[in-house]
Amino acid sequence: QVQLVESGGGPVQAGGSLRLSCAASGRTFSSVAMGWFRQAPGKEREFVAAISRNGAMTVYADSVKGRFTISRDNAKNTVYLQMNSLKPEDTAVYYCAADRAIVPHTAHAFYDSWGQGTQVTVSS
Repeated sequence: QVQLVESGGGPVQAGGSLRLSCAASGRTFSSVAMGWFRQAPGKEREFVAAISRNGAMTVYADSVKGRFTISRDNAKNTVYLQMNSLKPEDTAVYYCAADRAIVPHTAHAFYDSWGQGTQVTVSS
């Protein structure tokens, strides 16, 4: 499995930006796709974005398309989530996760390693 540690969350005003980072160790990071999910209070965990092992393929939830960008640096064993034009409805705990495969998936059942999460709070 891959050990994952997220960072970069915090409070931000609506319209602002944050960049989340997820540092990986353990199983070869560059061999698997990576994803970001989020969970707001009282809601189910939902897919945000995912990226293939080489970064060539990305997938986004409709709610973040055009505002969020997922990227990875395999030399640094890190995946990023750049979040722009943040909205109060983006408030959630954000988790990164390692897929079992090389291509990205939107369903959390495909992911077998999860970080502890980082809180993002967007105020209006």
